[in-house]
Amino acid sequence: MTTASTTLRDLVGLGHRPAALGEAALIMIDCQNTYRQGVMQLTGVEEALVEARKLLEIARARRMPIFHIQHDAGAGSPYDVRAEIGAISAEVAPIAGEPVITKNYPNSFVQTDLDERLKALGIQQIVLAGFMTHMCINSTAHGGFNLGYAPTVVASATATRALQGPNGKVLTAREVHDGALASTRDLYAAVVDSVADLGS
Repeated sequence: MTTASTTLRDLVGLGHRPAALGEAALIMIDCQNTYRQGVMQLTGVEEALVEARKLLEIARARRMPIFHIQHDAGAGSPYDVRAEIGAISAEVAPIAGEPVITKNYPNSFVQTDLDERLKALGIQQIVLAGFMTHMCINSTAHGGFNLGYAPTVVASATATRALQGPNGKVLTAREVHDGALASTRDLYAAVVDSVADLGS
């Protein structure tokens, strides 16, 4: 049986305590129809959207700052925000007063005003949910950490897809998901299994 190594978070004293909801902002990343159908459909996407909706409802009830991130890759792409395929899924669609920030890179902080908006609110802790675990969730967690934020990722509110490794072996979506979260949990973010595990 393999023994887990000590995480870098533990070595530098960050620990693994999740964000306190009363002090955090929720960032809903790329919860788009892109991932529910066609070439980019993710394993477990519907279950993850159910969890993301629970998280969104809690955030609204607690009056947390909420930001919706929407990836745009242009007309005709699976990320075309002008088409239904690129729209934010109805179950987690923004309501009045919830900003939608359009991005063009995996890291939600790159060439957007997300950092400025969070700083204007005095926010230091961020809770991340959405898609894909190994791509925009991880990239935003890393980017946020590098800007001085304390990210928390809700594992059950994320999903990804099977990918081929450099040796030709195909990793299942679960393996990609778990590996991505393990690598991010080493330093860049606290990771909780479900919405119920978040701090108050």
